[in-house]
Amino acid sequence: MVILKNIHVRPGERQMLRLLSIFACTVLLAANIFVRTPAADNAVVYFLSPAEGETVTNPVVIKFGVKNMSVAPAWVNADNTGHHHLLIDVELPALNLPIPANQQYRHYGQGETETELALAPGQHTLQLLMGDAAHIPHDPPVFSERITITVR
Repeated sequence: MVILKNIHVRPGERQMLRLLSIFACTVLLAANIFVRTPAADNAVVYFLSPAEGETVTNPVVIKFGVKNMSVAPAWVNADNTGHHHLLIDVELPALNLPIPANQQYRHYGQGETETELALAPGQHTLQLLMGDAAHIPHDPPVFSERITITVR
């Protein structure tokens, strides 16, 4: 028998106990870590440019706007403050988890309010989503209308 924190377990049961412990810790962490930061009910994020239906050329200049909320770098943890995430050709992610980080979910964690991107020719959808210091959408979530642009 092996003693694990004063609990006697048989060698074959040790792996099961470890898995149960990891599962329990994961559930507890998820319940406590992914707490959403408050945002004002009237907070709005939107595109200054490009406009819905606009035809653009590369590099595509995208300017972000926000009302009734402050933009700050990702390390700033304060109510009604966040940073931009640009969603390209994707749906909104789960609004209770950190926003993915990849080519379709772009993070602007330095507090940027505009970007230049090279996009493939054709139609693209763009949407903005504010995230808090942990890249989790606020409560309530603050996201823009999805716009469609065409790149020549």
